[in-house]
Amino acid sequence: MEHNNTKRTINFGAGPAKLPQSVLLQAQAELLSYSGLGISVLEMSHRSSDFNKILNKTESLVRELLNVPDNYKIMFLQGGGSGQFSGVPLNLIGLREDRSADYIVTGTWSAKAAKEAEKYGKVNVIHPKLDAYTKIPDPSSWTLNPSASYVYYCCNETVHGVEFNFTPETNGVVLVSDMSSNFLSRPVDVSKFGLIYAGAQKNVGCAGVTVVIVRQDLLGHALKECPIVMDYKVQAEMNSLYNTPPCFSIYIMGLVLEWIKNNGGSAAMETLNKQKSSMIYDIINTSEDFYVCPVEAGCRSRMNVPFRVGKKEGDEALEKEFLDGASKLGMISLKGHRSVGGIRASLYNAVTIEDTEALAAFMKEFQKNHQ
Repeated sequence: MEHNNTKRTINFGAGPAKLPQSVLLQAQAELLSYSGLGISVLEMSHRSSDFNKILNKTESLVRELLNVPDNYKIMFLQGGGSGQFSGVPLNLIGLREDRSADYIVTGTWSAKAAKEAEKYGKVNVIHPKLDAYTKIPDPSSWTLNPSASYVYYCCNETVHGVEFNFTPETNGVVLVSDMSSNFLSRPVDVSKFGLIYAGAQKNVGCAGVTVVIVRQDLLGHALKECPIVMDYKVQAEMNSLYNTPPCFSIYIMGLVLEWIKNNGGSAAMETLNKQKSSMIYDIINTSEDFYVCPVEAGCRSRMNVPFRVGKKEGDEALEKEFLDGASKLGMISLKGHRSVGGIRASLYNAVTIEDTEALAAFMKEFQKNHQ
């Protein structure tokens, strides 16, 4: 639906990403006066009962949509996913005497997380080194350390388009996952994890807030050098209000979670995300190498579809033409991450079937004109 004659661009950005139009319209309607209070959420005291309602509602929606068990705390923190690259080891690497952690490295973000964790303890990458981030190493090749404090992985690698479609088995060691780019895009059994975190700006809101879901028995083990704003125990006990939280981002997240709930929850999101990603992968797979996705079929991401245009290595002139053509049709942010080049279509929850169909039609047309 177009509003006030404002033409909406089709945004395939990897994050900050598209938000549901109804959420933007509600935020717009409430911007000057939230709930008849005569002030904006942007101006509201984080200690007020009105903001407390927003915070509690957002938390209860996370709990409901993911069936979060009662023995887990939910926090809304700042610093993004990258902040949690430090937050996780600062809080958890001291769980066991060895101060060691196992990391599965399948792309840019898990590699960065492992590098950051090395500041606080011993990090073991538990599988053979990958030459390229195009697959998930077979679990039979993993060497897990039974005395590790935790096992860490990134559930969906936004840059390379590699996604886990299984939950790693850790033989009882605490499992930690960065779910920033596929959070609430599909159902998840939270009880299998010690900790899950996700930056909101891809599937569940705007930049500025990171949701952390942590099992209660893992609180209280922070290293002495852990900054207090990153101490999970402090933040959990203070209901994310130790310091001023990202109030407006939490409010927007609450609106997006409500939108997910009203549209059938994570199971409905999964159905739509399968549909959207299949539409694009089918074109790639039947394009006779005009379009090429480097990721192995079994772990291709539903969220981020990376591909090259022209031939295996990608024809840069052709890719530029592809991006220019898409842009003329109102499709933006399709350029691949600067570290890998090529094209990347991010198909997060708010990206519609119609948006995806527009891209699919353009891909077919472009191939027809250039093959």
